[in-house]
Formats: sequence, C-alpha cells, structure tokens
Amino acid sequence: RVRGLHLPATLGDFPSQEDPVLERYFKGHKAAITSVDFSPSGKQLATASWDTFLMLWNCKPQARAFRFVGHKDVVTSVQFSPHGNLLASASRDRTVRLWIPDKRGKSSEFKAHTAPVRSVDFSADGQFLATASEDKSIKVWNMYRQRFLYSLYRHTHWVRCAKFSPDGRLIVSCSEDKTIKIWDTTNKQCVNNFSDSVGFANFVDFNPNGTCIASAGSDHTVKIWDIRVNKLLQHYQVHSGGVNCVSFHPSGHYLITASSDGTLKILDLLEGRLIYTLQGHTGPVFTVSFSKGGELFSSGGADAQVLLWRTNFDDLNCKDMIKRNLKRLHFDASPHLADIYPRTPHPHEGKIETIEINPKLEVIDLQTSPPVVDVLSFDSTTTTDTTTVRTLADKSEEISGYFLNPSLLSSECCPTSLKKKTEDVSDLPSESQRSIPLALTDALEHIMEQLNVLTQTVSILEQRLTLTEDKLKDCLENQQRLFNVIQHKS
Repeated sequence: RVRGLHLPATLGDFPSQEDPVLERYFKGHKAAITSVDFSPSGKQLATASWDTFLMLWNCKPQARAFRFVGHKDVVTSVQFSPHGNLLASASRDRTVRLWIPDKRGKSSEFKAHTAPVRSVDFSADGQFLATASEDKSIKVWNMYRQRFLYSLYRHTHWVRCAKFSPDGRLIVSCSEDKTIKIWDTTNKQCVNNFSDSVGFANFVDFNPNGTCIASAGSDHTVKIWDIRVNKLLQHYQVHSGGVNCVSFHPSGHYLITASSDGTLKILDLLEGRLIYTLQGHTGPVFTVSFSKGGELFSSGGADAQVLLWRTNFDDLNCKDMIKRNLKRLHFDASPHLADIYPRTPHPHEGKIETIEINPKLEVIDLQTSPPVVDVLSFDSTTTTDTTTVRTLADKSEEISGYFLNPSLLSSECCPTSLKKKTEDVSDLPSESQRSIPLALTDALEHIMEQLNVLTQTVSILEQRLTLTEDKLKDCLENQQRLFNVIQHKS
C-alpha cells in the first residue's frame, strides 16, 4: 500500500479499510473529559471528567452506562486494574478512590496527598498503585493490603503523571519543574533525569517493552527517549498546540497523540513519521488510549464527547506481540534490539503522504445516548446506593473485606444485567433508611476527619524529613570534598 494515496472504497467519500474509522461516540458527561481507559477485555470503557463523575460505558450499542458519584471535585485520571476487577481514580479533591466497576457503587478512599492528585497507575501485576500529585510527590500503595507504602520526593513543582514500567522495576514521572525522572522501585531512588529548558511534559509513559519512554510536551512536541543509553531518539513537532496525552499501540510500533490543537495524530515509530491526523473533536483533546489489544482507541476532550475509533491500519497479530513483550519482562532480561530507532532523518516535516481523516460524526443508529444509571458511592458510613435499598441480609457483607483481596473478585463486571430505573443523584438516603444510627455516623465521620488530618501531618513530616536527609547528604559530600582538597595540599 502507498500510504500517501487515499483511495475511497467506492465512489462515495468513505475511508479505506486500512484507515482508522470513527465507530461511535458517547455523550453523558457534562464537562470536559480528562481521562479514558479500556477494560482488559476491551468490552468496557471508563472515563473521567471535570463534572466530578466517572462513567463506565459498555461498547455494545445501547447498553446501559453507569455514572459513579463520590468525588467532590474534578476527576483527573482513571484506570482499570490489570484484572479488570477494580477501577482507580484521582481527583482534585486530594483523594484517590478504588471502585468496584458494577452497579453497587462500592469504593475505597485513600487520603495521603496534601494537594490535587493528577494521575493513577497500576503496576502490571496489579499489586501496586502509583499516584502523582501537585504536592510534588509520587506515592506508591499496596493493593492487597490497601495501604500506603512510600513516597518519592525530588520534583520541585507539581507532578503531572507517574507510570510503572512493564516489569514494575521502574517508575517514570513528569513535572512542571521541566524534568522527567526515572525511579527505582527497589531502593526508592531517582536513577535518571531528563530535563527540558523549553516546556514541561504533560504526560509520560513507557513503551510496551520498557526500553523507551514517550513524553507529551507543553511546547507542542512529542519526544521518545531511550532510557538505557539516556538518549533522545525521536523528536516530533507535528502539533500546533500543547500535547496532553500519548498512548503506545501494544506492538510498540505506533504512538497516538492528543493535543490542544483539537487533533489526534498517529506516528509510525519504525519509519519515524506522521501517518494520520484525526479530526472529530470540536475543541482541545485531553486524553487518548489504545485498548489492550490495540484494535480500538478512544479519545476525549473539552467538547465533553468520548469518541471510539477502530484502528484498522495495523494488521499485525496484537496478541502474539503482547505475548512476545511479556516474555521480555523476565527479571534478568537483557536489552532488546527490537527498538524504535528511526529510519528517516529528523526533524519531521509535513509530508504529502500524511493522511487526514475528518469524520462528520454521522454514525448511523448510534447517535442516541445510552441510558445512564447513577451509582452513589458509599463506604462504612453509608449503606445505600441509588438503585436499591439494601436489605438486612446484606448488612453482614463487610466493605473492607470486599476490598482487602482484589484477586478474589471476578475479572469482568458487566453492568448490562441491571434492570432498575435511574434515580436522581441528589436523593440521599433518609435517616429511616440508614442501617447505622445518625449519631454513630457523625461520630465515625469525625474520627475519619481526625485521621485524615493525622495522615496529612505525617505526609508533611515525611517530606520535611526527606528534604533534611538531602541537605545532610549535600553537607557530607561538601565535607568530603574539603577533606580531599586539604589532604591533597598537605
């Protein structure tokens, strides 16, 4: 196929089967979309928004969608666990929540950050969760015991994103201090640092085999770094606005980018060039993500629409590619030669072979929004949801136990079996419906508030201790230098 030749399938204006195609779009959020993520099976799509809600969409036409209510401010990030049995979300309300992605609305709340949380990311085995925050820290959590493990402090400004490497041995983070840092999860140390004098990275992630990272720059650029030789491999300047998000195809051969210029662009990393420009959003695009198999990708932005695309252009067997990448995750694996070194010179300029796709959003039989069910999150102080009042027989189920071991849960939660009518989110349970007396509830809430204050205090003390240790280390290094100088003179 000659990539620059865009022939219609018929006399009509239809894209060829090898080009990406807009399949459908979802409308349900009332504000900008900040994050999208596919379930491991590819059957469900989770989205986060400025409207403070999470939504869970079923990729089947006309299936019910679920709106999860619990965060008190903008939801900035959402991600499925590797098994699909949990959904993690971050918010500007300074909390991280773990959700059971079904109609019951169960969630567990983590409070340790002292500022808005910008991203969440599960390790590939699902045992750990990394969170990045505007309190300049990255925190790592144990998912089995549902507890905080440790913090990473070295950034001097807001941390916008933190991601695990595929083997879980590293974490990459980007910050408004214009640095990208690589952390060793074993010794909790910063082992590498990439800096940029022009702009900062909005988003960063590892490629599927873990040898490279891609950064989405506020300076309109996309950069690919080899973390083994600390070298900038590729530098793309294809957007006219800040790049907000990137997503690797599971093969590692392609990268899709989302930008404030209102477009998505697909880069061929083996050939080192832009191959597709996708239009469809009516404003800045904030997020994009491939499905785990690579056959689909989704995007969201300021127009509050979630677009679902079919990839089409990649005819590789994605499942075989994923298995091959998984084999590379052996703890003692040697570096791999199947990298993404460019085959064409740089910098990249506009070329005639770039294909532009501009769908009219006229997707037959899919324009009507699916029915939406509001699911009110509850914890140990609330035992009702928006669809049904729990009976006395249900009270013996302990929420903390339900969350304690996520591996015991089913791998895919399907909401299509729900047959209850949608109820207003504002209809909170009355006192007569509560299974816990109001006085006891107030007391528990007061205790939780005190615990939150204590947690935040410990977090601040931990940060100060880290800074003190750094200063002490610098003092010892200076003392050693002076000692060496004096010894040399003598």
